[in-house]
Amino acid sequence: MSEHRVKVLDSLNQILQKSPNTRISMTVRRPHIQSEIRKRLPGEVASIVRTPRKCDVIGYLRTRLKDDTNPDGMDSSLEAEILKKIPEDISEM
Repeated sequence: MSEHRVKVLDSLNQILQKSPNTRISMTVRRPHIQSEIRKRLPGEVASIVRTPRKCDVIGYLRTRLKDDTNPDGMDSSLEAEILKKIPEDISEM
């Protein structure tokens, strides 16, 4: 996957060189990619760290669980465990 990332960043760099007033917004999940972006894209790179709020994660999970196509595979204790464990794990990322 890193070879694809390099190609994309190099392509974005070419766009920025030809159109210096262009602004690009992107999201990444891995912090090490930010240093690669700084290295491959000229100019100033601004970063905003976003951490998902626990209530947003729980709301998303509830929606996905409600849309489950196999509701017989879920009981209340499993649902409670999912709604507890996944938000905890995400907050540690």
